[in-house]
Amino acid sequence: MQRTRVQTLGTVAVLVALGGWLLFRALASRGVVPPPVPWLVVAVEVVIAAVVLVMGWSVRQYLKGKKPDLDPIRAARTAVLAKASCYTGAVLAGWYGAQVLAVLGDLDIASQRSRAAAAGVAVVGALVMAAVGLVVEWFCRIPPPEDGAGDSGNHSRAPSPDPAAG
Repeated sequence: MQRTRVQTLGTVAVLVALGGWLLFRALASRGVVPPPVPWLVVAVEVVIAAVVLVMGWSVRQYLKGKKPDLDPIRAARTAVLAKASCYTGAVLAGWYGAQVLAVLGDLDIASQRSRAAAAGVAVVGALVMAAVGLVVEWFCRIPPPEDGAGDSGNHSRAPSPDPAAG
């Protein structure tokens, strides 16, 4: 599994923000106002980031030899969760960023100012979630094996006795 690139996450966030902004403008031209962003969204984003960080920290401790009893499946799931956290954070940052952009012209209205503030804080929470995902992905990387440090990387596998195993 390849590590997630920050540029990819930025592209995802910008594309979602652009698409969301266009959607919100189209809805506003028809008189439809999206519901306000609940402040609970930020709390949920932070809780998810904390859970991912705690799980990643246990994998990091295992790889450093300080926690000898970690299930390899749990480590793999943590790496996948970290990647999901990266992309979810990027998508949410774009979505809530689009909501901020959609009301920028109406900040003199108290309700729109409140909507922009809540969406802006949600963007920050989403960025935290994406950043934690990137850090935990880094925690979950496995160092290269030491026995083949001088190899050119051409390894031949012994034939498997089970033809279905490949």
